[in-house]
Amino acid sequence: EYRIRDYNSLNSRANDEDVNGTSVSANLNEDVKHLGEMGDVKNVANGYFRNYLFPRMLAVPCTPETEAYFATKKAEIEARKEQKRKDSMSLKEKLEALEVVISMPAGNNGKLYGAVTNQTVSDFYKKSGFEIERKKVEIPGHTIKNTGSYSVKVHLYETTVAEVKVTVKSQDDATAKKEEAPAKKNEAPAEEAKSE
Repeated sequence: EYRIRDYNSLNSRANDEDVNGTSVSANLNEDVKHLGEMGDVKNVANGYFRNYLFPRMLAVPCTPETEAYFATKKAEIEARKEQKRKDSMSLKEKLEALEVVISMPAGNNGKLYGAVTNQTVSDFYKKSGFEIERKKVEIPGHTIKNTGSYSVKVHLYETTVAEVKVTVKSQDDATAKKEEAPAKKNEAPAEEAKSE
C-alpha cells in the first residue's frame, strides 16, 4: 500500500489533476471491486476519485512518485495475480465437478412456474460452500424457463471460465423419487420375513 507523506499537497495535486473536472488518472492502491487490481492505472471520474477512492486510500493520483513506487512492487503484484490464477483454476475444477440440480415448481409440459436465474445458481453455490457472485453467472437467454439440462458459464478470474451443467427438475419429480425410496426400503424386510 502506497503511504502518503504529505496528504495536503497530494490532495491538492489530485484536485488539480484534471482541468475539465471529468476524469483523473489513478493508481489503485488495493483491489477495488468492479474497477481493477492493485497497481492498475485507471481513468476514473473526478468525484469518484476525490470522494471515495482517495479518502479511503484505495487509489492515489498517477504521478511520477506513485509510478516509481508501483514499479518497485511489480514482482509482488504479479505474484498475487499468479496466486489468484491458480486459485481460480482450482475453483473451476471444483465447480465443474459439482452437479447442479435445481428443483422448481413446473407444469406437466415442463414449463416452470417462475424461472431459474443467475441468482438462483449463485444461491445454489452458496449453499454448497462457494461464494460466486450472481453477475459472474452467465445463463444462455438470461433465464431458464423449462425443465432439462443446460450449459451455464461461470466467469472466475481474468479469462478463466467454468462450463457448468445445470439440471432443472420439476419439484413433483423430486418429491416422487423421495417417496419411492422409503417405500422400497420398507418392502425389503417384508420379503425376507416371508421367505423364512
